[in-house]
Amino acid sequence: MPEPESTVFIVDDDQPVREGLAELMRTIQLNTEVFATAAEFLESFDRSRPGCPLLDVRLPGMSGLRLQDEMTARDITLPVIFITGHGDLPMAVEAIKKGAYDFLEKPIGDQALLDLINAALAEDQRRRKTWVEVNAFQERLTLLTSREREVLDLLKAGKSTTAIAETLEISQKTAQVHRTRILEKLQVEPVPALLTALHRFNMM
Repeated sequence: MPEPESTVFIVDDDQPVREGLAELMRTIQLNTEVFATAAEFLESFDRSRPGCPLLDVRLPGMSGLRLQDEMTARDITLPVIFITGHGDLPMAVEAIKKGAYDFLEKPIGDQALLDLINAALAEDQRRRKTWVEVNAFQERLTLLTSREREVLDLLKAGKSTTAIAETLEISQKTAQVHRTRILEKLQVEPVPALLTALHRFNMM
């Protein structure tokens, strides 16, 4: 099944602004969906869809910043871009600390905004690729026996085959067999490449 195309989700209570932003996105063939409130966006959003939310800070009901919190609570990890005509530095700092991709004040140059959105969409694709790789790696980890997990923990600690054999009170040949099977099951070799993968996926 093909990967769905990325979409720019525009959330702004000002209709002319929504329409203007959507029209700008269409000039470079970007898919867009527009919403007047945070509630509308949350009600219709499918977290499996790739894209980038473009949020106004001040919205009726739930504000853009509260929407960001709700997205985090729902594990929606899309890179969020805030645009506002009423922003201030503390507000921008709060949004960025909470993981916003960027925070822009109106007026915004068209090309600058398009460049930023394209960068955010590329970041979303990178995150999704990493997420797929992490999940595949975690699936392979479940194939390890309890003894192989013990050997893996010692490999992560930087132990040599000789040290692993001594620690587990097994022969060096047996330790080597376990190490070989770990690399085969995890589809990563040699050991330095395995350790690099574990670091990358925050599994050390």
